[in-house]
Amino acid sequence: MVSAGDFRNGITIEIEGNVFQIVEFQHVKPGKGAAFVRTKLKNIKSGGVVERTFRPTEKFPQARIDRKDMQYLYADGDLFNFMDTETYDQVALNSDTIGDALKFVKENEMVKVCSHNGSVFAIEPPLFVELEITETEPGFKGDTATGASKPAIVETGAQVMVPLFVNQGDKIKIDTRTGEYLSRV
Repeated sequence: MVSAGDFRNGITIEIEGNVFQIVEFQHVKPGKGAAFVRTKLKNIKSGGVVERTFRPTEKFPQARIDRKDMQYLYADGDLFNFMDTETYDQVALNSDTIGDALKFVKENEMVKVCSHNGSVFAIEPPLFVELEITETEPGFKGDTATGASKPAIVETGAQVMVPLFVNQGDKIKIDTRTGEYLSRV
């Protein structure tokens, strides 16, 4: 059990059957009245952010989030298949659970599968991936009127903005959190 007075950023707690992660918290001691804790909570499953206030003595059970390394095998229609590399157990997840998490992930790459009480709610891709550009327009020297970047399609089908000097067939490094080009490989 975690009391509201002990809140810290990143702690996951259960409130009314939902799992929330503390994004921001602030202890407030007004001149009159009792102290309280103002928080910004992110619902882990839906992704929504809510603001709530609590008395410092309120207690909540701490939620245990399991993160397991699994290998992304393949997509079969609306289902995405993952395998535990230790036990070789396979799990199929639907596209509602996955969302855009696999936008930059190729088949047979490792991802983290996040679950709470055995139910999977999210996939965390690796922070950085190296992908090959399959389609982009050639960049022309001196064409910098548009901010010196152009759209490119990578081998997973996702679109990334890249500098003009990057060509089709080049391998690039991408930050999966922002979807931004980092460098050529």
